[in-house]
Amino acid sequence: MPKLWTETIEAHRREVRDAIMQTTASLVVAHGLLSVTMSQIAEETGIGRATLYKYFPDVEAILFGWHERQIAGHLQQLAEVRDRAGDARERFEAVLETFALISHETRGHNDTELARFLHRDEHVTHAHNHVRDLIRDLLADVSDAGHLRNDVSVDELAAYCVHALGAAGDLPSKAAVRRLVKVTLSGLESR
Repeated sequence: MPKLWTETIEAHRREVRDAIMQTTASLVVAHGLLSVTMSQIAEETGIGRATLYKYFPDVEAILFGWHERQIAGHLQQLAEVRDRAGDARERFEAVLETFALISHETRGHNDTELARFLHRDEHVTHAHNHVRDLIRDLLADVSDAGHLRNDVSVDELAAYCVHALGAAGDLPSKAAVRRLVKVTLSGLESR
């Protein structure tokens, strides 16, 4: 458990919350979703059960909190890539590659009981829509520069990108992910 010697009580609470979420995720990966208890989490984290319940009411709430934090980090990473300098096409390609690599890196979690449990929540749908909208806006910028096919709407092309690059989670290597990004990009080029 994080020590109370942080600068503020709020920082301490954040550290305790983070430790609880990370410990819970690790326990679920090691032992399975249904076998993890609040008592195990408290013991592994090094805090009392009463303290644990002050932060989270149950294991599900901890896992949803952990997953929301993961998604927020991925969305922030995509926004940072989008906001880097460069022309519209360079920024668009960088976002697509980053999204595909995120899909690839999280692939080990996608076929698990934990992933099936977490992906039924509305924050996943919200994140999916956020990514699609981010890609759609970048596609509009690329289209304005004349580098995008005009026989399909930007909304449809954004959905195509999200679904095509979501397949990166099934690929064996980063090199394969980069090839998928190139194939996806070639399907978007003006004809």
